[in-house]
Amino acid sequence: MPTAVALFTADLRLHDNPVLHAALRAGGEVVPLFVLDDAVRDAGFLVPNRAAFLVDCLHDLDAGLRRRGGRLVLRSGDLTEQVRRVAEEAGAAEVHLAADVSGHARTREERLRRALGAAGRELHVHDTVVTAVAPGAVTPAGKDHFAVFTPYFNRWADCALRTPLDPPRALAVPPSVGSLPIPSAASLAPGRPSPALPAGGESRGRERLAAWLDGPLDDYAQGHDDLSRDATSRLSPYLHFGCLSATETVVRARGRGGEGADAFVRQLAWRDFHHQVLAARPRAAHHDYRPRGDRWRTDPQEIEAWRAGRTGYPVVDAAMRQLAHEGWMHNRARLLAASFLTKTLYADWRTGARHFLDLLVDGDLANNQMNWQWVAGTGTDTRPNRVLNPLAQARRLDPDGAYVRRWIPELAGVPGPAVHRPWTLDAAVRRGLDYPDPVVDLDHALARFRAARGLD
Repeated sequence: MPTAVALFTADLRLHDNPVLHAALRAGGEVVPLFVLDDAVRDAGFLVPNRAAFLVDCLHDLDAGLRRRGGRLVLRSGDLTEQVRRVAEEAGAAEVHLAADVSGHARTREERLRRALGAAGRELHVHDTVVTAVAPGAVTPAGKDHFAVFTPYFNRWADCALRTPLDPPRALAVPPSVGSLPIPSAASLAPGRPSPALPAGGESRGRERLAAWLDGPLDDYAQGHDDLSRDATSRLSPYLHFGCLSATETVVRARGRGGEGADAFVRQLAWRDFHHQVLAARPRAAHHDYRPRGDRWRTDPQEIEAWRAGRTGYPVVDAAMRQLAHEGWMHNRARLLAASFLTKTLYADWRTGARHFLDLLVDGDLANNQMNWQWVAGTGTDTRPNRVLNPLAQARRLDPDGAYVRRWIPELAGVPGPAVHRPWTLDAAVRRGLDYPDPVVDLDHALARFRAARGLD
């Protein structure tokens, strides 16, 4: 009986999974395999928040497979060697894998292809597993990728998406192939995850998606920028780990229809946009996509104040404290916090990107790095020198200060919009607050940035 290996990576789901579907189509037994890759751990990517979420995902995936007569096979070590061993143990002729865009993913694919080919086995790599539209599927004339979002989106929106696939009804796993037990999160990444980290897994992701489509989506266009309303889907961790299919999410949102759905789908297109940029320019994960000649400042005290949510600008600090507590941050808050670090403090975007990757449960290399570059003005932003003023942003995104009071208990008693300018409060009131003065004057910081970029 023919056997195939379905190698799970960033597609930890049974619904709409082309990798698993193709392995089953091979006609016999299937080995659903996940490898705890040494390279991911050694790169520092397996941090407590993502380790905890990953363990939830693996338990949920295993449970779903067992309900269908199968089980998850778990191995640990060098991914290429572990896949080679499993394919040999199972007598598998084929290994199926989702395409991805990072430098690590490309190296992984090349090594797998060589190792399997040497043993007479085939590697099949499948597009539109991680993204809705494959990187490189749409390109401008004479170029390998879009560097501006709007023309990309116009082409992306016209792409015909594949029909989402049903989950398997049943599958058989060769009994001879052994598995490690699913480890604890602490054994994968020592340290405590964020207190309010969401639970992982396809089951939770599908529940959250169904609830989102059942009503809140309709208000997304009007409410998604309002920090105090928290009117976003919070689906990003489930998309990052592949508990949800980007294709199915787009299809179902479009099926709901309306202004909210249109705005939500546009945000999903941003995810695909950043993947196609990184696919074409893999160095952009760590190097400026568009160098500006920056000589970034390095002030350890200012950077630590930013990390700790103690900059003296409440809306920035609230964002950073939400990140620490939830392992997640509202998208507008991410842009604001990133602008403050890179434009107001004029610190290297890589410093901020690394901190976000240390905490974000949805820490996706393409979206994290390319969004940081977009804000820093070294990426694809067509207005690279824009600076998001935290006070102006607070007036627009948190007009009554509810978001700030939620995350900064020191300021919970300050009413209304005054909470955004605590340094202007009466001296007696200020003495009772355990909250710092601003680390930098905004006018001075703006002048410093403009001078550094040669704008004056």
